Amino acid sequence: MTDAPLSIAVIGLGARARTWLQVIDESLDLRLAALCDPNPAARAAAAGHGAPCVATLPEALAHRPDAVLLCTPPTDRVAQVEACARAGAAILAEKPLADTLAEAARCVRLAEDAGVPLIVGLNFRYLAVTQAKRRLLRDGAVGTPEFGRFLYERWRDGTQPRLNKYPLTMPHPMLWEQSIHHFDLMRHVYATDAHRVMADTFNPSWSHYAGDTNVAALFEFENGMRLTYQGTWQGGLDRLDFDWRTDCTEGVVTQRDMFGDLAVGRRADGALTPVPLPDRRAWLDDAAGLLAAFVAGLRGTAPHQCTGRDHLHSLAMVEACIAASSRREPVWLEEFAALTLTEKEQT
Repeated sequence: MTDAPLSIAVIGLGARARTWLQVIDESLDLRLAALCDPNPAARAAAAGHGAPCVATLPEALAHRPDAVLLCTPPTDRVAQVEACARAGAAILAEKPLADTLAEAARCVRLAEDAGVPLIVGLNFRYLAVTQAKRRLLRDGAVGTPEFGRFLYERWRDGTQPRLNKYPLTMPHPMLWEQSIHHFDLMRHVYATDAHRVMADTFNPSWSHYAGDTNVAALFEFENGMRLTYQGTWQGGLDRLDFDWRTDCTEGVVTQRDMFGDLAVGRRADGALTPVPLPDRRAWLDDAAGLLAAFVAGLRGTAPHQCTGRDHLHSLAMVEACIAASSRREPVWLEEFAALTLTEKEQT
């Protein structure tokens, strides 16, 4: 593949696409091949980006893009992935890859059978705070992680015009749309997969979402790490509270803001020391980092990251939480191995 900019078609021109379009416009590695949305108003709003605006995926693929960015709801992803794979276009799909683990696994197999890269848009891996925390724990700055807590409390008014509306009717919007990011970060930062979970999901009386917006869970990971998780989209205060703490054999690492506020302390210190982080543009720099990694994978200058195959292990955590809450008992992640493992791993 040459060093010339790669062409990319953006499918779905809703709220999330606006961020992606700004990042693509700033990129020297990508050029827009087509923009696609069935809504004429959405196409009109995106017309200023200088690419053909079309109504259907086949029309977008007719422009022969090198890659396709799926900013669509997860419900119809199998058909979209199949069409892109048939056209030979690399795929970057917004998370979650699908709204069930089985459908996501089908997407992965379709892409693998076609030899087409399938990457999932897990942009929070590319935050400077995430990368710094992963290095701290990998390098053993305060020993080996053994337990932690992850708190995410937010009032998310899903009726606001700037937000996508499909989460309002999802059975488990918090898990599928928000917690999936957190579960991926746990796996990425701790470099391990979940082994077992106990969980409860529910919806407060004032919620305007149809499905459960509250999740409480206790995860045990394959390396023995344990983490308590509490997440809500319908908190009682209109603000975002974020607190991720990891207790290690020799100290603690804390993150008290979704985009920063990282600190570390050894047990004898009695206080935390802030970890310096570079300036960042929330939502934009992390998306740019993800796109740069996507391009590097396509050019062959770096391994593919955030693959659909890897994403299945995070989606299994979502489905395990749902099962644990429904059954009122612990669930072992090996129950989902048939969907998360490759055929070679299963044999």
